[in-house]
Amino acid sequence: MPVSAAIYGCAGPQLTDSERAFFADADPWGFILFARNIENPAQVSALTAEMRGLTGRDVPILIDQEGGRVARLRPPHWRSYPAGRRYGEVYARSTEDGLEAARLGARLIAAELRAVGVNVDCLPVLDLPVEGAHDVIGDRAYGTTPEVVIALARAAAEGLLEGAVLPVIKHIPGHGRAGVDSHLSLPRVGTDVKTLDRTDFAPFKAFADMPLAMTAHVVYEAIDAAAPATTSRAVIADIIRGIIGFDGLLMSDDLSMQALSGTLAERTRASLKAGCDLVLHCNGKMDEMEAVAGEVPMLAGDALRRSTAALDRTGLPQDFDEAAAIARFASLTGTIWG
Repeated sequence: MPVSAAIYGCAGPQLTDSERAFFADADPWGFILFARNIENPAQVSALTAEMRGLTGRDVPILIDQEGGRVARLRPPHWRSYPAGRRYGEVYARSTEDGLEAARLGARLIAAELRAVGVNVDCLPVLDLPVEGAHDVIGDRAYGTTPEVVIALARAAAEGLLEGAVLPVIKHIPGHGRAGVDSHLSLPRVGTDVKTLDRTDFAPFKAFADMPLAMTAHVVYEAIDAAAPATTSRAVIADIIRGIIGFDGLLMSDDLSMQALSGTLAERTRASLKAGCDLVLHCNGKMDEMEAVAGEVPMLAGDALRRSTAALDRTGLPQDFDEAAAIARFASLTGTIWG
C-alpha cells in the first residue's frame, strides 16, 4: 500500500479533528511523539492506537527515548535512564559490564515503548563529541572514540531489536564537531575528509547494516560548503551511501529546526532531492505539515525497498525477565528506581 514519504508529529495528547482529517488524507509513513503528547500510559496507548486506526496499518511510531536529558517518557509513569556517557563510564571500568548495561538499558526501554504502542526509537547516538564542540551532543554520546561508541551502540541497538523496537542511528554522518546547536542555527565543520573518515564516520560505517538513520543538519565544508548533510546530494551520495555504505532508510532530522533555511516546502524539496528517503517534521503545526505534505511523494523505488527491509526487521519481542533485568541494570549502573 503506498504511503507518503513523511513522518509527522501532533500538537497535543489527543488528536484534533483537523489532525485526524489531515493524517487520514496524508497517510504518512510514520508519526513521532514528544513530551507534549504524553500524559500517562493509558493516554499514550490510546493515541498510538488511534494513529494506527487512521492509517489502517501498523504504522511506525517514533520517539526520542535515549535516557538522560533526551527522554520523552519520564517518571512517575516510566523509568528514568542514564545518558549515554554513563554506559561509557561503566565500560571503562569493565568492558563486559558496560556492554551488558547498554543492552539491558535499551531492552528495558523497548519494553516500555512497546507497552504503549511505540515501535521505533531514535537511538543509538553514534556522534563523537570533540573538545570545544557545543554540548548539544555532550553526555548523550557513549564516548569520544569510535571503538567505545561502536561497542556500546551495537549493544544498545541489539537490545532494542530484541524488544521488537527498530533503532534509528543518528546523526549521520556525525554531529559531534558541531560548534552550535542545530536546533537554533547551522553548524559548520571545517575538518578534512580524511580525518572525518577516521573519526566521525567510523561508527556509522560499523552500523551500515542498521534499518534506519537520521541525518545531521551540519555543513561539512570539505564535502559541500553550501548545504548541510540533510540537503546535500554530495554528502548523501558520496559519504552516507558511498564511503559509509549505509543502504537503510534515511530520514531527515526535523525540518522545522533553525539550521535549515527556506520555507517548509523548500526544505522538503531540498531534502528529498538530496537523497533523503523520508522527511521528518516534528512540531505539530498544521500549516507547516500541510506545506510539507504538498511536496512529499508516495514512497517508491529504492526508498520503498529500504522501507520494506527496515520494517521486516521489527519481529516480535524475545522472552525477557523484566524484574531480573531491572535488578541487574541497577547493580551495573548504580541507577536507583523508586
